[in-house]
Amino acid sequence: MSIRWKRAYAPAEDADGYRVLVDRLWPRGMKRDQLKLNAWLPDVAPSAALRQWFGHAPDKWPEFRRRYLAELADRQAALANLASRARAEQVTFIYAAKDEQFNNAVVLKEYVERMMATEP
Repeated sequence: MSIRWKRAYAPAEDADGYRVLVDRLWPRGMKRDQLKLNAWLPDVAPSAALRQWFGHAPDKWPEFRRRYLAELADRQAALANLASRARAEQVTFIYAAKDEQFNNAVVLKEYVERMMATEP
């Protein structure tokens, strides 16, 4: 199957499959029933310090990506579960950032897909 990412403020669709919130903080102004989530995994999100340092500044993106990949290396159990689920069904990472290109879901997708490619 595959992994996609989608803003929390976009409507949920059947094609999203298994919807996972991958932010440490709950999206502003959203009620729990609005997101139609299957899971919330704050532990796979960037650390609070990294998130605050980045501040979604595109010029910090390469360093954010490097640091976040390093953090993800310490979260193998949760990531292995995501990779296993993504092998079996469509998974959509839900995030709240305004920027659709420079956000943690993009990096997380890359990392989990790399895991899927290297594990049986």
